Amino acid sequence: MAPKIHIQRYSGAALIPFIPDLARLRIEVFRDFPYLYDGTLDYEQKYLQTYINNPSSVIVLALDGEKVVGASTALPMRDETPELQRPFLDNGYDLNEVFYCSESVLDKNYRGLGIGVRFFEEREAHADYLGGFKHITFCCVERPADHPRRPANYVPLDNFWNKRGYVKHPELHTSYLWKDLDDAEETAKPMTFWLKHER
Repeated sequence: MAPKIHIQRYSGAALIPFIPDLARLRIEVFRDFPYLYDGTLDYEQKYLQTYINNPSSVIVLALDGEKVVGASTALPMRDETPELQRPFLDNGYDLNEVFYCSESVLDKNYRGLGIGVRFFEEREAHADYLGGFKHITFCCVERPADHPRRPANYVPLDNFWNKRGYVKHPELHTSYLWKDLDDAEETAKPMTFWLKHER
């Protein structure tokens, strides 16, 4: 029998009780390919404070009882970092019209239940609730096809994203620094944006 998962949007101080579990889940999921992220609880909890402090942000939580099994984050692009804003400014976008879907993480045991679809629906619903957005976007890391840590059965999510109405925009790209597993220091990772237009 499939577990009964409760999906709900949270913003601001309502997130505080979930932050420790959410930080642990992010580290666990992002260790896998393609992110291979070697994170720390301290950094993750500080990073998640961004969403507590921003009244326009949202975190969509997937809960099995009281257990956090998945989460998806988003906020207006005007409130994001310069690294993320730059490609849009360089290509003539108004940051006030762009809503950014940051990351989604989901426990392996809860995949294939439609939760990823709900994450997109709930973040887009939050953008509609805020109003004024013409574009919704996210970005993903670009890894070479022959990357040594790429699993033999790895399937990119391109088709899933296309079905949600998102299109890859290679002209919108940036890079982000983080430390890969087994690496001694941070390196820049290429990131490409996908957009859904005409909200």
